[in-house]
Amino acid sequence: MATNTNIPFEATHPGTLIKDELEVRDDITQKDLAMLLGVKPSFLNEIIKGKRPITADIAILLEKTLDIPADYWMKFQSQYEIDLAKIKEKNINKIKLIEIWNIITQYIPVKYFNKKGYLTEDIASNITIIQEIYSVQSIDGLVNKFSEKKFAFFKKSEKLQIDEKNMIAWTSLVEFEADKKETNTFHFENLPQLNRELQEIFFKNNNVLDLVDKKLSQYGIKFLLVDKLEKTPIDGYSFWSKNNPVIALTLRHNRIDNLAFTILHELGHIALHLKGNKDIRFIDLSKIEENELENEANLYAQESLIPSNYWNDLLENYLPLNDTVICDFANKYRIHPAIILGRACFEMNYYGVKTTIDKKLY
Repeated sequence: MATNTNIPFEATHPGTLIKDELEVRDDITQKDLAMLLGVKPSFLNEIIKGKRPITADIAILLEKTLDIPADYWMKFQSQYEIDLAKIKEKNINKIKLIEIWNIITQYIPVKYFNKKGYLTEDIASNITIIQEIYSVQSIDGLVNKFSEKKFAFFKKSEKLQIDEKNMIAWTSLVEFEADKKETNTFHFENLPQLNRELQEIFFKNNNVLDLVDKKLSQYGIKFLLVDKLEKTPIDGYSFWSKNNPVIALTLRHNRIDNLAFTILHELGHIALHLKGNKDIRFIDLSKIEENELENEANLYAQESLIPSNYWNDLLENYLPLNDTVICDFANKYRIHPAIILGRACFEMNYYGVKTTIDKKLY
């Protein structure tokens, strides 16, 4: 037998049927019906208004007076009571969901997830998706995760203005999206070849993000671009997702030199640090205090973008620098001139020199 699992907006009392019957019948009034039933008019009025139930005795009398079967009245009354119970349960559950959501909103940037299209008008669905994004099973899990990561970010840098809620949201969303992404098998021994092919993409600087995504995927690396939030000074994030490494960027600076260095920096973490530890995660913040691992990743990026023998050639044969010299050197080694200019600024204090070299990412 099919069961109706829908919960009505409101429960309909069988007294409404008595009212309807009296309105369409010309031969009987409410007072007449009360007399036939052997009850006071006020008693019948309370039934009609839903203040009293229809009992078995009343149902039998209604059958005789209105010619509507007693079992129909009893089923009507029973369904009314069931509907009341369902509505009550539904309201209780709704209140619980609202209470849960009110707690959750203290730990997540609701506007950000709304803007990204993850949230709907259904609270139950929103709670589920947030638990999935944050990889937790309950509110307690979310609170615990927030406490743990907040402490980690505080230790990471006390000098930067960091919104822990936004930082945790960003990293959690990256991990959630990375888990859904499929790519090829990854092999560490292919990284040198990958670096060379990325260098060619950077040099041409045309449709870079799409080509980088496809190239990294070809080599078994998941690539993600996720918009940053306020006070989340993240450049890159590298970690393992299942059997593949991940590189996630915020693209805070729309520059080819910044993109190239950040990607190679994260590849440095993959090559040097993630190989022996699949649990470690590298969140690279701007202006962070240097440490051994970050320095190693920086050197990896520097050497991958402009190898030492190339840079020595620049120092020996291309000084003093100007835009023409930089472009000649760039064409010789197929390195984007903005990447060369960026390193010259960093190592040779070349910041004050005017340049027409286009750094924009295309």
